[in-house]
Amino acid sequence: MGITILIIIAVYFAVLLLISHVVSKKDSNNDAFFLGNKKSPWYIVAIGMLGDSISGVTFVSVPGMVGQFDMAYMQMVLGFFPGYLIVAFVLLPLYYKLNLTSIYGYLQQRFGLFSYKTGASFFILSRIVGAASKLYLIVLILQTLVFDQWHVPFYVTVIVIVALIWTYTHRSGMKTIVWTDALQTICLLAALGLIIWQVASKMGFDISQVADTIRSSRHSRIFVFDDWVSKQNFFKQFFSGILIVIVMTGLDQNMMQKNLTCKTLKDAQKNMVSYGFGFIPMNYLFLSLGILLLAFATQYGITLPDNPDQILPMLATEYLGMPVLICFTIGIIAASFSNADSALTSLTTSVCVDLLNVEKKDAKEARKIRGRVHLLVCIVFLLVIFFIDHINQTSILDTIYKAASYTYGPLLGLFFFGLFTRINIKDRFVPIVCILAPLLSYAFEYTLLHTLDYRVGYEILLLNGLLTIAGLLLLSKKGE
Repeated sequence: MGITILIIIAVYFAVLLLISHVVSKKDSNNDAFFLGNKKSPWYIVAIGMLGDSISGVTFVSVPGMVGQFDMAYMQMVLGFFPGYLIVAFVLLPLYYKLNLTSIYGYLQQRFGLFSYKTGASFFILSRIVGAASKLYLIVLILQTLVFDQWHVPFYVTVIVIVALIWTYTHRSGMKTIVWTDALQTICLLAALGLIIWQVASKMGFDISQVADTIRSSRHSRIFVFDDWVSKQNFFKQFFSGILIVIVMTGLDQNMMQKNLTCKTLKDAQKNMVSYGFGFIPMNYLFLSLGILLLAFATQYGITLPDNPDQILPMLATEYLGMPVLICFTIGIIAASFSNADSALTSLTTSVCVDLLNVEKKDAKEARKIRGRVHLLVCIVFLLVIFFIDHINQTSILDTIYKAASYTYGPLLGLFFFGLFTRINIKDRFVPIVCILAPLLSYAFEYTLLHTLDYRVGYEILLLNGLLTIAGLLLLSKKGE
């Protein structure tokens, strides 16, 4: 089994390397690395963004969460679509009008240098934690499937995988990633469909029986209106979904950088709307797979692991046969590579453009700096993954969204304040406000839990943003 998976990884990586070679031999300058020369077809970007958003964590965690939370995650997914519309018709026009390489350049034009550097720094922190968490889960699975059998240490596996990603991204960056991510999304969707088909075949189900099983399952509940305390309450999930998309897509250099590679604003908007719509049925399929896996386990009397992230990997490796294992391997590799490669590229872009101002340097020096930064970002990525492994997080998807609620809150506040007010502020104090807002949000969450037994969900993001806005109002210049 280990040899088979290793061959799959090798062939898959060879294809990515071939695409990288074809793309980068034409152009590997900074304009290609950062914005793909602004020549990307919108539909290719849209396909690739699906894979980037799904990630290996979704592939593993979303089917697993059905046993605990039914299909309530769809409430948040439904909230995602209005969020994508806001990004497409409010934020994208702004970014294209200002002709930005880094979207945080808007903060410098609106408020000043301190706000600009603060916004970029919060993105860098958020993206490193989020992307490293996602890649950690996938590396852990590959370690269990393959490398533990050969007594390869976990840290060696991590280093090799990050090195592979660096190999096909370091020359042309986003210009390569737009195409490799589209391929990886296609592989991921094919893997998902084949796994569902194989599970249904193992249970002796045809399409109508699969639909009946999903519909009649006690885990098929989507909407939760009757429990205001629960984090799964519809209003918490739906409005959190809107906010999460605005900040984790619209205010995220990683996701926006791909949009900015489109030729025109109209193309970028078509990409965003079509991608946002496609996200809904895709997540429903993942949750449906979760119900089928639970039904499969019940039918065959299989005891499932306590950690929901381990359900799909365990069934794929021990019970569903080699075809499913191959599809599962392709799916998680496609999802994890798609997410990690664009994260490393966008982090490199933000550090180079926002912190080191490479756009003001000559082309040769800027390219040299970019290469060094890209390597440094990979090293930091490794260190964060090692730290996550050390603290042994169990529910990675929840961890990522919760971290986003704290780290993206100040970005939400800064952009909202900039877009919807004309107030000028004392720029040098902005970093203090953006640090205090998450700390106060955490204190508020802790107090509610221990006094009223109220569990705050991802709506903490809204509070975080509101606290940032309140702090910015206090920084208003006299006479404003």
